[in-house]
Amino acid sequence: MLRKMVCATFVLAVSFSVLAAEEYRASITKIEDGKVTFDTFKKGEKGKRGEKIGTMTLPVAKDAKIVEGKFADGKIEAGDAIEGGLKNKMFTDIGEKGVTARVITDADDKKVTEIRVIQFKKK
Repeated sequence: MLRKMVCATFVLAVSFSVLAAEEYRASITKIEDGKVTFDTFKKGEKGKRGEKIGTMTLPVAKDAKIVEGKFADGKIEAGDAIEGGLKNKMFTDIGEKGVTARVITDADDKKVTEIRVIQFKKK
């Protein structure tokens, strides 16, 4: 009985820590010295970027996932890892518009734990 209670408490604690992580719609503008600077946006109309909320600069966790974002059931999920991570050309040569991504932070909102890069196909 005690073992079941301890396991249930552990699962509950892990669930809350995952739910507490913050997820931002973002445009990455700069990556330097292990920190990522990005503009955050509200949800916009389909196919359009929403209103800019603000700019944040956060350190990137050493074990952060840098992946391609893929659309599934109206959400952006983690896809394949990006070769080279933050040293990939898309991050070293960031253009004027930035790199569109979903930036996910830890529970304390102090470190970036995952970046899901969103690339739209040109028509």
